[in-house]
Amino acid sequence: MSLLPILRYPDPRLHKVAKPVSVFDARIKKLVEDMAETMYDAPGIGLAATQIDVHEQIIVIDVSEEHNQLRAYINPEILWASEEKQVYDEGCLSVPGIYDGVERPARVKVRAFDVEGQPFEVDADGLLAVCIQHEMDHLKGKVFVEYLSPLKRNRIKTKLVKEERELARSAQRAAAR
Repeated sequence: MSLLPILRYPDPRLHKVAKPVSVFDARIKKLVEDMAETMYDAPGIGLAATQIDVHEQIIVIDVSEEHNQLRAYINPEILWASEEKQVYDEGCLSVPGIYDGVERPARVKVRAFDVEGQPFEVDADGLLAVCIQHEMDHLKGKVFVEYLSPLKRNRIKTKLVKEERELARSAQRAAAR
């Protein structure tokens, strides 16, 4: 297994729309394993393939306290979403250090495939419902900050671009030594 680099907002590759997976093979299994390792190391509770610059409909999620209930959702689709909404403070591995409230359906029913290509359905509520919807947004090229006001979004973008420049400068100084 290996850790994969996570794209940071506002990287334009985060806005690419993912294609469905058509072949369930060893490459997909390895990708899911690497995504899981990357997610746990970050640390996070969900990761979409889009976030690692792989534009296929694959997400990994584990909302358990013990980090022992990993589930891969391949080609996920929402079959039903409740009219009842809830607001959760969301964060994102591609938008490090930023958390803000996003309103989403409180419950969803999702159909997806596992790494073997077997279909399954999940009725989700609470944190799992939020996480599934958040990660599925990535597959559509959408980052959670796009739910925020333009002012907040621009502040976040400016902050992250500045942090990225500072990291690059530090790396250059370290390399010059």
